[in-house]
Amino acid sequence: MPRTKTRFLALACAALLSACVTAPTNLSKASVAAYREAIELNGRLTVNYQKDGQTETLTGKFAWNQTPAAVNVSLASPLGQTIATISVTPDSATLVQGDRAPRVARDIDTLTAQTLGWSLPVSGLRDWLQGYATGADGRRFTASPAANTVTTADGWRLTFVSWQDPDAAKPVPKRIDVARVASATVEAMEIRIVIDPQG
Repeated sequence: MPRTKTRFLALACAALLSACVTAPTNLSKASVAAYREAIELNGRLTVNYQKDGQTETLTGKFAWNQTPAAVNVSLASPLGQTIATISVTPDSATLVQGDRAPRVARDIDTLTAQTLGWSLPVSGLRDWLQGYATGADGRRFTASPAANTVTTADGWRLTFVSWQDPDAAKPVPKRIDVARVASATVEAMEIRIVIDPQG
C-alpha cells in the first residue's frame, strides 16, 4: 500500500476510532446497564473518500482496546501487517507509524488536522461501536433493529446495518455504515465498519 494511502487510512481511522475518551452522557438507566466502559473489539473497515475528483478506497483491520482512561487502536493491512497504532487519552493523542517518530497532539482532531491538513471532526465512535450516538438534536440515540439510523451534530449519518444478536435485549452492532456529504469545508467520506463476533 503506498505510504500516502497508508497515512490517510491510519489518520481517518484514528479520527473515527479514537474519538473522545470521556464516558457518554444522558444515558437512561437501561442504557447505563448496557454500556461498557472497557471493551476489546476486532474488526475490519473500508474507507471511501474523494481525492481530485476520484473515489479512493482503502481497507484494513483494527483492534480496539477501550478503558475508562484511554482508547488504544492498532490498524493493520488486509494481510495483517501493522500500519499504525493510536493512543488517545483525555490529555493527548499519539500516532505511531512504523519507524517514524511518534506524532502527538492535544486531541485526535488536532492530530489529523496537522497530519492531513484538514480535520475529521468526529467525536463519538466510542459510543457508536456499542450502538449509541448523540443525534443532531442533542438527544441520546440508542440503536436497535427497529431504529437504526441517526445523523450526528457534526454531520455524520450512521446506519446500524446488522447485529451480533438481533434478538438480544440490547443488540450489539455487527456492521455500521458511516457517511458524510461533502461541503465547502469537508470532503465526502463513507466508512464501513464490520465488528467481528465477540467470544
